[in-house]
Amino acid sequence: MRKLEGKIALVTGGNSGIGLATAKQFVAEGAYVFITGRRQTELDAAVENIGKNVTGIQSDVSKLEDLDRVFDKIKQEQGHLDVVFANAGIGEIAPLGAITEEHFDKIFNINVKGLLFTVQKALPLLPENASIILNASTASTVGTPAFSVYSATKAAVRSFARNWILDLKERKIRVNAISPGVVPTPGYNLLGLNDEQVQEFVDSQAVTIPLGRVGTPDEIARAVVFLASEDSSFVNGIELFVDGGMAQI
Repeated sequence: MRKLEGKIALVTGGNSGIGLATAKQFVAEGAYVFITGRRQTELDAAVENIGKNVTGIQSDVSKLEDLDRVFDKIKQEQGHLDVVFANAGIGEIAPLGAITEEHFDKIFNINVKGLLFTVQKALPLLPENASIILNASTASTVGTPAFSVYSATKAAVRSFARNWILDLKERKIRVNAISPGVVPTPGYNLLGLNDEQVQEFVDSQAVTIPLGRVGTPDEIARAVVFLASEDSSFVNGIELFVDGGMAQI
């Protein structure tokens, strides 16, 4: 029996990286998946990559009217959701002293506001025993130079999980956070680094990880499947580190 047989799932930011890997794992485990992304071309390519049991919806999670359109379509096509993976997020480098209002607003609008309203607007479609997974980060636990705004957004995400399990306890909806460590994805290039700088960063981090290497999107995806499935039926409000031990030392 596949772990998500017959389930309906939403993966925001499902057009690349961890989101795409998770959507593919969800489908492999029997789910029908809706994925979102801001760029239509990448979204179309992701749908083709996944191949079956998937619908792509172009949207920006920081725009509430886009979220309304997403959930209207899901309601119209499937009527409910069993799993929400609030994954969409961005990061950019800016050291203290060079942080602009634009930088702050951009990161918080997507990583915090967008995630919050993704979950809130999904609530009418969620039955009892649904699973919500929030994509946090080890960055909220381990200090990183020039990454304080991003790290603060991920600390907020982790806090949401703790509080929302209380708000949703009567509905028996589980909320958990997953915190990936260093996992190279296309998003790393959006930090303002070129390919060479990304590789230098990855190499410098690998030596600090007890397993001696960085992670892969598929490894994060398998952990998200665990949190989405009945395998984690008594797991609620946790932060699951998938980081090779990096944040534990």
